[in-house]
Amino acid sequence: MERNSLYFFCGIGGSGMLPLALIVQARGIAVAGSDRALDQGRTTPKFDYLRAQGIDLFPQDGSGITRSDQVLVTSAAVEDTVPDVQAARALGCRMITRAELLADLFNQSAASIGVAGTSGKSTTTGMVAWMLDRAGRRPTVMNGAVMKNFVTADTPFASALVGGGEVFVSEVDESDGSIAHYRPSVAVINNIALDHKSLDELRALFRDFALKALNVVLNRDNDETAALAATLPPERVVSYSLTDSTADLLGTDLVPAPDGIAFTVTERGGAMVSLRLGVPGAHNVANALAALATARAVGLTLADAVAALEGFAGIRRRLDVVGSVGGITVIDDFAHNPDKIAATLATLHSFPGRLLILFQPHGFGPLRLMKQGFIECFAGRMGADDVLVMPDPVYFGGTVDRSVTSQDIVEGVAERGRAAFALADRAACGDRLVELARPGDRIVVMGARDDTLSVFAADLLARLG
Repeated sequence: MERNSLYFFCGIGGSGMLPLALIVQARGIAVAGSDRALDQGRTTPKFDYLRAQGIDLFPQDGSGITRSDQVLVTSAAVEDTVPDVQAARALGCRMITRAELLADLFNQSAASIGVAGTSGKSTTTGMVAWMLDRAGRRPTVMNGAVMKNFVTADTPFASALVGGGEVFVSEVDESDGSIAHYRPSVAVINNIALDHKSLDELRALFRDFALKALNVVLNRDNDETAALAATLPPERVVSYSLTDSTADLLGTDLVPAPDGIAFTVTERGGAMVSLRLGVPGAHNVANALAALATARAVGLTLADAVAALEGFAGIRRRLDVVGSVGGITVIDDFAHNPDKIAATLATLHSFPGRLLILFQPHGFGPLRLMKQGFIECFAGRMGADDVLVMPDPVYFGGTVDRSVTSQDIVEGVAERGRAAFALADRAACGDRLVELARPGDRIVVMGARDDTLSVFAADLLARLG
């Protein structure tokens, strides 16, 4: 890193940009930024928080790029037409992507843990962070979501943790191919499924990622990661499973509850320990096994890791109960691809009550790529009385193919015998949900890349009251 330069984050409010900006600033480097959400008056508290950390914010009009010695940091979503990019090019500023900067910091660490996979990255990262923190390892952590255990009045957006130890834990993204930049000591791959890229592309990316690591934590219950495990040197693989007794860590005897889940974890050739997670769902048992396997790979005892994990408070917007009123519960959830949606619906259907689902797709591109997967997921996982309502995908500008819309999804779901509606906008969806809701229902707000979904969920609760 260029310690005497100012690092200017274009899109600083993004889930991947904000924590990285805080980590860079904590290393004594000047940080500033811009964000079109700020210009549009959205998610004001997040930007107030950044200002309170001493970070200067500018309109995304190029006005914050004034010197050639500034370094412009951009995410994959920032296009060449953005004025900040044009200003940086005109001045000859160095430009670096968010992933390149993060990988540079990550690769310089003495012990680096990269958490990857199509689903469960943020939760697993948060679990690992909490266990290492409780063990006194003082990790630096880069997460794509807020970790509730680290939220305080002074740090309401705790998606980053700045530690003084040698361990760097980071969620690693495959959606833009940036996973290729990372050289982990421990590579965690929860699962591999269709999301942003074709399966052939994903297989190559995850295999290359695994080959760089000293230890690889892999899920034997996912066909793709199980196949990957079979191609790696067995002494480097630490596996986990809910069904395969040959795995290094096995989770059994699951006892679900609305607010958590209990299970037994057995270490191959070793201890058997019972624990209760404070987050629900079998998918979180899998995440917990991945985190426990990671903890074992970096030297924690199973007993110490389990004791810490029982205090894990969860990740914001992962089956987050906003509140209940009049017998109706509102839940805020990050599910945005078929695997995540299936896990959420399976968890909620473990207990009685109709689901009223709002799903806002996280982009026109993913909607087009996963159209059939979305249709099959909702049609196959919704109950007979459940209702799905969809606005069109979140769209903050830029060039994108918008040929597939939410209407295409609901038509496919309705053809399979489930109640599904595409409405003009999110406000109309909210009106429909309030109109439909009755005691015993659970309203689930699903989607990614849009912080205002949480505001929308809170507003629904207020309207129901």
